[in-house]
Amino acid sequence: MSEYTHHQPAEQAVTIYQPTLLTPLPAAPTVPAVIPGHAPAVQSVQLPDGRIVTGYALAPHTPAPVASPAVSRTAVNLALGGVGFAAVCGGLLILTSFIAALAAFVHQLIILAAVIFGGSVAIRILGPSHGTGGTVINIGRAIFKRNKFYG
Repeated sequence: MSEYTHHQPAEQAVTIYQPTLLTPLPAAPTVPAVIPGHAPAVQSVQLPDGRIVTGYALAPHTPAPVASPAVSRTAVNLALGGVGFAAVCGGLLILTSFIAALAAFVHQLIILAAVIFGGSVAIRILGPSHGTGGTVINIGRAIFKRNKFYG
């Protein structure tokens, strides 16, 4: 058997706020009111929840127009092109000098290798011999040693 019990909603503490009116400050009697030459239009907007908001429309801010430069854009482009060309020419001059110096260095290395290798070959061929490695021909009693006759 199901037993149904009816429950009363629990009592909750509710705080109620009452709006209070702000008293406006009294206007200074010595300051005259300044009315602009033309009053902006008052607009009302209805929000999706039904409230209506009324206020002045704000004009969109437009930036000040940009003044044209004192120098034409073509002159600026030509000047920048001249600066770029001068930079490229300087770089090419340095690159050309580097290549020429490298070629001279390689040329000197080749000459140095030829002198060292050629000198070592010349010393081996033309250097003095100490009696070793000579050709000896015995003909009877005659001895030829390095084109000299010992008899």
